[in-house]
Amino acid sequence: MRKRLAQFRKLNRTPKHKWAMLRNMVTSLIKHERIVTTLPKAKELRHVADTMVTYAKKDNKLYAKQLARRVVREEPIVHKLLEVLGPRYEDRDGGYTRVLKLSKHRHGDGAPMAVIEYVDRPGEIRAARVPKKRKERYFHNLREVLEHAGIQPMDNDSLQEKQR
Repeated sequence: MRKRLAQFRKLNRTPKHKWAMLRNMVTSLIKHERIVTTLPKAKELRHVADTMVTYAKKDNKLYAKQLARRVVREEPIVHKLLEVLGPRYEDRDGGYTRVLKLSKHRHGDGAPMAVIEYVDRPGEIRAARVPKKRKERYFHNLREVLEHAGIQPMDNDSLQEKQR
């Protein structure tokens, strides 16, 4: 029986070659925060990149650094992962990366291309939704703040009346 043997893509490589390629790609993704690659590689890279951010969010920073060093190839990139990306995604429970398909295929072999990028970063292609934890922390008393500033908040009923 072939149960659970094909969980991940092979990408026509040996496991050592595939893992080396994914380590290089996740290092480049952390460094540049956006890379262009083929669609299957981007979908496979998404798992590794999300795991790296999860490591960076751990409370024990020494252990997180040790885990990240096993995958990420350069020391400054590990530092960026822990100091920049970890705090950036503290409110987000998952889904740190976004894969966008490109309309143009690669010229040589016609492979479908994609952009993989981190969400909630400056200069991103499409803005991400605000995480629920961040909404609760910053917007739970928005009505009180607006009233204190002298701004009258509008209800849905008053918005519908103004539109008519």
